[in-house]
Amino acid sequence: CVQPSVPPVPNYKLSMSIPEWLQAIQTYMKMLQYNHTGTQFFEIRKSRPLSGLMETAKEMTRESLPIKCLEAVILGIYLTNGQPSVERFPISFKTHFSGNYFHHVVLGIYCNGRYGSLGMSRRSDLMDKPLIYRTLSDLIFEFEDSYKKYLHSVKKVKIGLYVPHEPHSFQPIEWKQLVLNVSKMMRTEVRKELEKFARDMRMKILKPSSAHSPMKERSRGKSLSPRRRQASPQRRAYRRDKS
Repeated sequence: CVQPSVPPVPNYKLSMSIPEWLQAIQTYMKMLQYNHTGTQFFEIRKSRPLSGLMETAKEMTRESLPIKCLEAVILGIYLTNGQPSVERFPISFKTHFSGNYFHHVVLGIYCNGRYGSLGMSRRSDLMDKPLIYRTLSDLIFEFEDSYKKYLHSVKKVKIGLYVPHEPHSFQPIEWKQLVLNVSKMMRTEVRKELEKFARDMRMKILKPSSAHSPMKERSRGKSLSPRRRQASPQRRAYRRDKS
């Protein structure tokens, strides 16, 4: 029997533009293919430190097995590490279709004043988006419009923080710094919230809600009130900064 060919892991070349590099990463992910088997080949716990998730990403490149959306986000972070001009952050969607809820995540990309994404999905227009969107809300609305084609209504959008380029970081990824109940909001309101958040992200004034206590993050779901209290002095601080 013929051994399936292992796709080569893309290497960044100085002659490449950032969009070309992102395209090479996305092409590599597509060569691994979307995992339709129903079996998850790689265990990804979102609360793990970044360093542990990067080890899993390395394993993905060695095993060359099909991946799903969450694995694609981790792999996308791993492959874009060391490109400081490329900021990466998770974008999660909760959608409703035919009485059921669905969850999906992609890796948002911000570079040179433009937004795009990397990812994997069963649907070709719910994964990578080119680096052409002037605002974060333009990118999110593009996904929302793509979902409409499949009669999915987007209920919630969660945006995380920029993921550090330090692969040995013990900080977990902040997956949901901003949570919007978009189904209950006007688009103008959604745009306003997203643009304020995007501005704060670019100014690097947002801190992970787990920054003061990574242990609380690991036992998340038990008590959210301490984390909310921690966030409020920071919010006050950067309101002052703006004035």
